[in-house]
Amino acid sequence: MVACAVLIVGGIVYAADHNDAPAVKGQTTDITDIYVFQGKDPNNLVFAGNSQGLLAPSATGAAAFSPNTLIQFKIDNNGDNVEDLVIQAIYKDGQINFFGLCRPSYAGTRNKIETGNFLGSVQVTPYGAHSPIVATGAYGIKFFAGPRDDPFFFDLDQFHRITGGMATSFNNPGTDTFAGTNVLSIVIEVPKSLLHATKGTINTWMTTSLAESSGGGGAL
Repeated sequence: MVACAVLIVGGIVYAADHNDAPAVKGQTTDITDIYVFQGKDPNNLVFAGNSQGLLAPSATGAAAFSPNTLIQFKIDNNGDNVEDLVIQAIYKDGQINFFGLCRPSYAGTRNKIETGNFLGSVQVTPYGAHSPIVATGAYGIKFFAGPRDDPFFFDLDQFHRITGGMATSFNNPGTDTFAGTNVLSIVIEVPKSLLHATKGTINTWMTTSLAESSGGGGAL
């Protein structure tokens, strides 16, 4: 799980984790980043979640979303650190189907695909495509899914020098450890009015869950 807090009126917030535990490292459940920022339309907020990081260009074409992995953006809109809304994404037959923007049936680690709240779907953009495939669903929500260059910048070698006592600060400019690597991205652009942020901010986090199958609305 990767989490961040967002000021609704603007700005950009991100959280990242590129070095997960062995149980998920290299798996379809491995989250690298979540970014939340104001859209080109200032009335919208964009949620971008990345997974399956450190993909070399030679491996990216074969990388795929799994029909057994439920990706969720959980949103706390009243500051109590409990999800009030959920947006769910799950792969099936070449596209990502989206559900939610509703109160989840369960909070915490138990999950249910909110099939009664279908938001729309988008075809996965193939690696190397000249233009991204973007779809518009319910409430004017926009969707994208597919491989993208990893936007996260971090100088890992210099970090190791600092923690090893061989340096005291990062270089300017540094060396991007993740340059030339890719991730699989889910991007959702949502009208802010649908988030019902009572204090002008939201807390949001991204989770992945394994399911035995993507059909039905059973609990995970």
